[in-house]
Amino acid sequence: MKRLGLTFVAAFCLTVTTFAAGNQPVTETAKWDGSINVARLSKYLDLDSKQHEEVANIIDFFNREMSRATKAKKNREQMLRNAVYGNLKLMKNTLDEKQYANYTKVLNVTLRNKGFEIK
Repeated sequence: MKRLGLTFVAAFCLTVTTFAAGNQPVTETAKWDGSINVARLSKYLDLDSKQHEEVANIIDFFNREMSRATKAKKNREQMLRNAVYGNLKLMKNTLDEKQYANYTKVLNVTLRNKGFEIK
């Protein structure tokens, strides 16, 4: 019986550490690779030609700002926040409400998948 209890505790601890490994906080070494596919985003958001051009320019600007922010040694968090919120402000002026809501979802998932946590 004692053996069964110890086996259960060991299995439980292994399971907990396995799931906890995926929820670790973001490290400061995350780098931005700038891989937002504008064509897919345009199709997903159902952009017209004028919006597509503006969104492509905004995404290029965002990629440059994020790359610069991730390479910074000072004020990294502030630069990341400025890049993200600047991007959102530009997109809000370009997209309608429904498109903007969908874009914020996509951006949030993209940032989380790439290892960034913006507070």
